[in-house]
Amino acid sequence: MENLQENLIEDLNNVDVCDSLGLAAKLGVNHQHIVGVLKSFENIPGFIETTIIKETKWQLTEEGQMITEKGSHEALVWFNTPDDDDGIEMTLLMNKLDKNTGKVGLSKALALKWVALTKKEGKQYVQRKVKQIDDKVKTYLLAINEGKLNEIPDSVKADLKKRKLISEIPFSRYQVKKGPNFSCKIEKPETDITAEMILKDTWKTKNFKSYNFKALGIAPDRGHLHPLLKVREQFCQIFLEMGFQEMPTNNFVESSFWNFDALFQPQQHPARDAHDTFFISDPQFSDNFPKDYLEKVKSVHSTGGFGSQGYKYEWKIEEAQKNLLRTHTTAVSARMLYKAAEKYRENPDAPFTPLKYFSIDRVFRNETLDATHLAEFHQIEGVVADVGLTLGDLMGILQQFFHKLGIKKLKFKPAYNPYTEPSMEIFSYHEGLKKWVEVGNSGVFRPEMLLPMGIPEDVTVIAWGLSLERPTMIKYAISNIRDLVGHKVDLQMVYDNPICILGEN
Repeated sequence: MENLQENLIEDLNNVDVCDSLGLAAKLGVNHQHIVGVLKSFENIPGFIETTIIKETKWQLTEEGQMITEKGSHEALVWFNTPDDDDGIEMTLLMNKLDKNTGKVGLSKALALKWVALTKKEGKQYVQRKVKQIDDKVKTYLLAINEGKLNEIPDSVKADLKKRKLISEIPFSRYQVKKGPNFSCKIEKPETDITAEMILKDTWKTKNFKSYNFKALGIAPDRGHLHPLLKVREQFCQIFLEMGFQEMPTNNFVESSFWNFDALFQPQQHPARDAHDTFFISDPQFSDNFPKDYLEKVKSVHSTGGFGSQGYKYEWKIEEAQKNLLRTHTTAVSARMLYKAAEKYRENPDAPFTPLKYFSIDRVFRNETLDATHLAEFHQIEGVVADVGLTLGDLMGILQQFFHKLGIKKLKFKPAYNPYTEPSMEIFSYHEGLKKWVEVGNSGVFRPEMLLPMGIPEDVTVIAWGLSLERPTMIKYAISNIRDLVGHKVDLQMVYDNPICILGEN
């Protein structure tokens, strides 16, 4: 490369303007090597000036290259035809040549009158009509291969192109002339001022490389938000815009009392089985419960109350004391509602202050792991408490909430939950799947859950919940939940994904 640079500088020094193709021919090197050196010269400010000239050039195809070695199709037909009066049976001639050569070659040889067809005993024969031939096709292709395009008529080029023996390809060459800073000796521009330059004052005579102020530079290594956290932030913003207050959800371990009993979920319910719930072995039990509230929960379960007949079973404190990994954040809602009811327990006539709570945090279920289920996931929960709320209020708030998510087509289907009555499953029309899909669950908390806490009788509490993982997978086009959460997550995915903006698009 250094010798090529020196040779190019020497040639440029002797002429005012030169051509990259001419330089390549003179120095006997590939044109692309010349272009590479010229590109390196362009990085030196003012060293050379180049002008790109875009052209097209003719190049032999694979079939054309083969003709330069073996001869044209018509020549091969003539060579394979015996020089006698009998000639050769056409079928035998075609068998000696490949299908394309035989078909094209015979047609061209007949047109040039190099051969003729005769019929003997019902069979066609090919006979030579001339003693020698001039294979001009091969001659033209050899000339093109050697760059002698001026020797070939345009009509011939068109015919060769039609026969797919040559092709026209775009080509760029460079016109080069000396720049204002041209020198026979290349001095690489400096990129930095060193301490030695300053001490010796040599920086004054050095040529420095110009700064590229448009360069983006190297992105610094930094932390990146996981897609779940990005979507979670969007949900938080929606709740805050609607006037909700976030509940503290930092206790993953709950007692069965707050997770099930306080929600009026019977102790024989299948969800309280070890096949569905992760129970804690150390510490295995809790006993720090509000005593009066505990007795009211026990009573409403076993004998009823507050207009309910209860479940009519022997409620056991041992079941309520079992510790577990919470199966839903509704356990947190129960704690918050009990705390909010404190002033009404002390003063039943106090006017009720409306409540709007939300939470987004992790819950745990003893699920079978697959592409759409994990043993832990995030639950999004909204709770509203006020006097005289109805099912219509719940549906209206849900319409507003999902509208902010960009989900406008909603349907509600009656459902059963142990601690809400009435209950509704929420469905949205998925434009991509062209069908209705479940997006959440909702309902009105039962009096058996609220009245033992001390919530006033005229107060209704409505609530709804959905997962965080499902909308995240939809927004980021992730089909397997294990690609989103867990030890197999591709960290590059976390780095590359943009900020999530929930909406219609």
